[in-house]
Amino acid sequence: CPIEKVRETSVRIREIKILHGLKPDLEIKWTKISPAKKQFYLDLLNYFFDDDDLHFRALIVPDKSRLRHETFGQTHDEWYYKMYFDMLKVILNPRAHYRIYLDIKDTRGAAKIAKLHEVLRNSLYDVSWEIIESVQIVRSHEVEIMQLTDMLLGAVSYANRGLSGNAGKQALVERMRSRSHYKLTHTTLLREDKVNLFRWQASEKQE
Repeated sequence: CPIEKVRETSVRIREIKILHGLKPDLEIKWTKISPAKKQFYLDLLNYFFDDDDLHFRALIVPDKSRLRHETFGQTHDEWYYKMYFDMLKVILNPRAHYRIYLDIKDTRGAAKIAKLHEVLRNSLYDVSWEIIESVQIVRSHEVEIMQLTDMLLGAVSYANRGLSGNAGKQALVERMRSRSHYKLTHTTLLREDKVNLFRWQASEKQE
C-alpha cells in the first residue's frame, strides 16, 4: 500500500466497522469470524478487491511435517524469516521505496528483523538504504492494514487445509476465490498484482 494511502485505508476500514454497528477499534481477526459477522467480513474483503492500492502476497507451506531443519542447520525461527525473504524478494522493485512491517512473533525478533533487512538490501544492492527504508515489528491489533492481512491469510490457510464447518469463513474463502479467479491452493503467475501466491515445497535433502 502506498504510504500516502495508509491513513485513508485505515479510515475506510473503521467506517465499515461502524456501518455494521461495531466499534471502530474492533480487531479484525480470522479466528473471530462467525456466521453472525459474515457480511461485515465480506464487505471488508470486497473493499480489498475494490481498492487498486491494496495488494496481497502469501507463501503457502502445504506440509510442515516435511520440514527438516536439522538437515539445513537451522531453527524453525530461522526458517521462518528465510520464508519472509523468499516471499518478498521477487516482488520488490529497485526503483521503488519500501517500509516493511511484520506482525510481532516473539520478544526476541529484533535481531532477526535486522538480519532480514540486511539480506533484503544486499539482494537489491541497496547500499544506501534507499529501497528498503525500514523493516520493523508492529502489533497487528494496532494496525488496520495488518488486520486485513490476517483475514486474507486466514482465508488462504483455510482453503489449503481443506477445512469446513464455519459458514462465515467458508463464505470468505468462496468470495476470495471468486474475486481473485484463483483456487487459492496453487502458485499464481509471478506478475499477478492483486492476490499473488507462492506454494513452497520443502527440499528432501540439503544441496
